[in-house]
Formats: sequence, structure tokens, C-alpha cells
Amino acid sequence: MKGARSGSTTNEEPTQCILTSSVQMTRAPGVPQGAPRTGVLAHFHGLTPRGDAGGVYIDWLVGPDGPEEIVKSVGRSHSDSAQPWTQLAPDYERARSRDDSLDRLVEWPAQRECLGDITGRSVLDLGCGNGGKLAELVRAGAGASVGLDISGSFITNRPSGLELVQGDLSELDSVAALAGRRFDRIIFLQSFGYASDPVRTLRAARAMLTEDGFILLTRTQPVRYALERAERNGTSLGEEYFSRSVYSYRSSWNDQITLSKLPYTMSDLLNAFSAAGLWIEATVEPQLSEDARRRYPHKQAWMDKYLGILIFVLRPLSDH
Repeated sequence: MKGARSGSTTNEEPTQCILTSSVQMTRAPGVPQGAPRTGVLAHFHGLTPRGDAGGVYIDWLVGPDGPEEIVKSVGRSHSDSAQPWTQLAPDYERARSRDDSLDRLVEWPAQRECLGDITGRSVLDLGCGNGGKLAELVRAGAGASVGLDISGSFITNRPSGLELVQGDLSELDSVAALAGRRFDRIIFLQSFGYASDPVRTLRAARAMLTEDGFILLTRTQPVRYALERAERNGTSLGEEYFSRSVYSYRSSWNDQITLSKLPYTMSDLLNAFSAAGLWIEATVEPQLSEDARRRYPHKQAWMDKYLGILIFVLRPLSDH
């Protein structure tokens, strides 16, 4: 889904870039210089919300054990941005296609419901991955729609009315295919975090909304990562929730890749929405259905512990 897909909203400076196996990465703060590397990638992390920042952008993807994060793009030119995602995309698609995938069981159904009646509605999917979800919406009756992703690895069986474009959601003003366009629904499905400047990206998206349009944006519950770090470090939930230290772990899709992320808090998200001139019309914390709980008790156990995702319906403030 996110053609690889989330970064941080902290004010840390970008760290020094290194090059390993032709893939540019940044060394996460706090990671020792001699830290071992596995497979093709080493430690990397998301960027600050600065428009002039360069480096690695990452995104959250929902695997069989909950959301994960992988490198999305590299540098302001993003010339090597697609490679890491291309390497992990097959693993992600396999994970998402599993019967017990939380994306299939919880997240996508809830996102569809929040979108409302999309018949004849135009949709812009920012960080659309291979475009499969947007294609589903178009086949269900959505109007002319556009999907944007940095990887450019799109499905080939596209319905009429669907346009898939390779581009960077951090530079929406530079995407020719979006010039002068307006959309009824703009969606960030676990992709918002990899914007180099979250507020700038939200403002650009807001400017492309129709008069009664809205933005649908999802993020992983920040408490999840605080809990994981507290369990690993033997610290408290509060200490880790407010920490700005990088957290690294191995991907459950490919244990040859070590992933890292910068934590964020609820206030980080809410302040970004406010600064972009948006208000929250609705917030949803989707849960498994009773049937799914019975069929997949291990997924319910995961949800009981880590909570899942947040879904926000955002509309422009009238004075912006």
C-alpha cells in the first residue's frame, strides 16, 4: 500500500547519509558507528518536518503482525527512492493477502466506511503503493481518480478512470498530473509520515479539495511503539512515549533487514493538522469484528496489546 510507506514529526536535524549496496541511507541517532548490518540495508530512519531536508523517507505498512515501517525514498531528488520498496514490496503484498492480515480484517474495511459513498467521487491516493486499493474504489463507482507513489511499481490491470503517477507527496506542487485538479477525497493510508514537511504536504492536499471534500488520514497508534520500547528497554510507558530516540528492529517480512523509526506523539499529529488549517471531523479506532475475534484470537491478542491504528477525517477550517 503505500508503495512503501512514515517518518517523524520531530525537529531533529537530518543525519549523515551513508551508501550501502547502492542504497543511500541515514545512520540513526544513537546507533553505534560499528553497529552490525544485515542484508542489503542497515539502520535508517525518517526525516524532520523541514522542507529543505534531504535523506530517507519511510512509511508504515500493515503486515500480519501489525504495521511496519520501511524505507520509502532517499534524498530530495529521490533518485534511488524506489529500490528499497521494490525489494520489500513482494513480502508486503504476500503479508497483506493473508487471511489474517489486519489490513484485510480491520483497517481497509474501516477506511472504506469512513470514505462514505464514493459513487462518482474523485479520489486522490497519496502514497498509493501499487494502486490496488484505489483501483478497488474506482471499480466500486468512484469517479476519475489519481494515485501517486514514489516507487512507480503499479498494477497493470487498471480500470478506466484510474491514473497512477510516479511522484513524491512531499513535492505535490511539482506533480504535473495534479496541476489544477480538485478531488472529493484525498487519502493518506499509512503514508503521511514519510512527508519531509508534514504541514506543507497537508496544506498542498487541502488546496486540492473540492468545496465539500475531505482528507482521510491514518497513522499507527503511537502508544504501540512506546510499549514495545518499554518492554525491550525495561523502562516505563511514559518515558518511551515522550522519547525522541530512534527505535530499531528486524522486519517480520524479511529478517535480513533492520528497520528503525523515530517516535511521535498524539500532540505531534494534532499540531500538524492544526498548522495545516484542518479540523478533525471524526476519529476512528477500528477493532476486529466479533467473527474475526473468534477466528483469529492471536490477532485479537495483538490488538488488545498494541491497539492498532487511528483514522482521521479532516476538513479545512473556514478561515484558511
